[in-house]
Amino acid sequence: MNNNLEKRIKQIETENYIWIIYLGIIGLSYYANYYEKKYFLTKDNNYKNIYRKTNAFVFIILVLIYSYFENDSINSMFEKNKSKTKQKYDNLTLIATTLVLISGIIFLYIILDDNNLDSEIAFN
Repeated sequence: MNNNLEKRIKQIETENYIWIIYLGIIGLSYYANYYEKKYFLTKDNNYKNIYRKTNAFVFIILVLIYSYFENDSINSMFEKNKSKTKQKYDNLTLIATTLVLISGIIFLYIILDDNNLDSEIAFN
């Protein structure tokens, strides 16, 4: 196999692991929503703390995943001998992954800073 093909296969294998992690994140988000609802119904701060800690954990993992994709996009910018079309798509991918990373960081900040659960945070 050539180097580019091996690299792409390795990326796909890594992405498969990330999809499994996303399934866990969906489960944790469901778990967090359960405690968010319990908090609003009972005003028990223990439920609020479970919700906030679970969401913080979810978004820390998401920011790490988004960072992986950001790094991958940056690395693809430095590949040599690519077509103008590939360069265009690499540029667009870098913009998109940067915006997703920024959104994850903002959501994580809100989760850590909003003690009153004033803002709805959703894994998008």
